[in-house]
Amino acid sequence: MIYSRNRRLRVNESMRGLVRECSLSVNDFVMPIFVMEGENKEEAIASMPGIFRRSIDLTVKECKELFSLGVKAVNLYMKVSDDLKDNTGKEAWNKDGLMQNTIKAIKNAVPEMVIMPDVALDPYSIYGHDGIIENGKIINDATNDALAKMAVSHAEAGADIVAPSDMMDGRVLAIREALEESGFHDVGILSYAAKYASSFYGPFRSALDSAPKDDMEIPKDKKTYQMDFHNSREALNEVFKDVEEGADIIMIKPGLPYLDIVSKVREAIDLPIAVYNVSGEYAMLKAAAQNGWLDNDKAIIESLTCFKRAGADMIFTYAAKEAAMILNR
Repeated sequence: MIYSRNRRLRVNESMRGLVRECSLSVNDFVMPIFVMEGENKEEAIASMPGIFRRSIDLTVKECKELFSLGVKAVNLYMKVSDDLKDNTGKEAWNKDGLMQNTIKAIKNAVPEMVIMPDVALDPYSIYGHDGIIENGKIINDATNDALAKMAVSHAEAGADIVAPSDMMDGRVLAIREALEESGFHDVGILSYAAKYASSFYGPFRSALDSAPKDDMEIPKDKKTYQMDFHNSREALNEVFKDVEEGADIIMIKPGLPYLDIVSKVREAIDLPIAVYNVSGEYAMLKAAAQNGWLDNDKAIIESLTCFKRAGADMIFTYAAKEAAMILNR
């Protein structure tokens, strides 16, 4: 005789809903957005179906639509003209730069939208690296000074949270001190605390032309500052340091191949955790769906729900708009 039957709690959707351990909501999403120079311009990103680079005016239009769907946060990336790139990244803190003007335009049009600009030098670097290069090496502390200037300029433009994605040592403290000294006590820091040197970033780098250059005497990849994907204990070390330095939210990146890291960090800290469903993950799902190998809508919701199950509080995903539409239906 069987007295304990787990299937009793799976008999129908109403029962399954009652005992469900986690749920997915439009409130969980942050939409990454690519911005380009110009007016009334839109360019499709071939490796990321449904994703575009847009000029500021069309970006504002997109943000209005996202907010109407319930997506209340965006993460901004700039496609910077080659003639504005150098080794210092100084265009990154130009008060009249593309990023700064984008932040102002969105905040003016959608005041309640949470704006999280990316803080990293690679879109502004002639080398495609997240740091300043001297004698063929990425220089940590000089890069931190540049990142702090960049973060303050974002705050001045109206950013709610700055999101350093560079993985320099000590940059959270440098940014926090700079924000405090400039009077931006309420601007948060979402730190990419455990960002791995991953092969899943390819479509993103092509979207911004931000990959390390192969034809120069510089590191050919980002493995001297991004984490080794073989390691997990190292992630906790990185996270604890960023928490001590004043981070408000902790990011794990990439997402799907690193759910074990999300789970370990969730057990170790009480701060909100973000996870990034990166471009390569999105591209794989879309390719499979376009070939009829997966049900697009079901696969999106299942893959995003797994982040919540692992312990994430918010999800950066290129599927945010589409997922919001699915959930709203």
